[in-house]
Amino acid sequence: MSRVTVHLLRHGEVFNPNGVLYGRLPEFHLSERGRAMAVMVAEHFAAAAKNGAGAPVYLVASPLTRAQETAAPTAAALGLEIVTDPRIIEAENHFEGLVMNKAELAKPKHWPYFVNPFKPSWGEAYSAQAQRMLEAARDARRRAFEIGGDGAQAVMVSHQLPIWSTRRSAEGKRLWHDPRNRECTLASLTSLTFDGDDVVDVVYSEPAAALLPGAATTPGA
Repeated sequence: MSRVTVHLLRHGEVFNPNGVLYGRLPEFHLSERGRAMAVMVAEHFAAAAKNGAGAPVYLVASPLTRAQETAAPTAAALGLEIVTDPRIIEAENHFEGLVMNKAELAKPKHWPYFVNPFKPSWGEAYSAQAQRMLEAARDARRRAFEIGGDGAQAVMVSHQLPIWSTRRSAEGKRLWHDPRNRECTLASLTSLTFDGDDVVDVVYSEPAAALLPGAATTPGA
């Protein structure tokens, strides 16, 4: 079978001075640090290509502004078109648009959404996120193979929770988890190697690690 790597790239830092859980809300742009993160990722791919490791031949992004802006430097560096795929959008969340603090969470209107943290009951099921993301990743794999053949690479710019749910599914782990333990920092790469339609390896890396200290850490972003 043919091997293709699909890099799941989390977007860079967002300008969000009020600490809103922005979810799928439109027009949340990258911060200055976030734009620098996106450039570092593009430079990472370009350097890998220059060193003989190959470069992505297919680029997909969530329709949300922060994902499109993160994809732009890689598109420019590698001469790729950004293909928008709604299947890799952020997870649905009841708390979207709110500032998450103890006072907000204590309001009785929110209590029904806490009944099942394993699903989770406050938003889109982890299993649904993993399913749509893996479907999109397999399509990206097939398209990258059509363009670049065996060993080709694709990039999908998405969001922390869908990427983490996909990784855990690919690794055969339970999907419910402690959000504080996610290994999916801003502008990180979760790289899935496919042999045909099966994921045979998962590698995590942080090409923008130098910009992580001091970056925003809004939950659910």
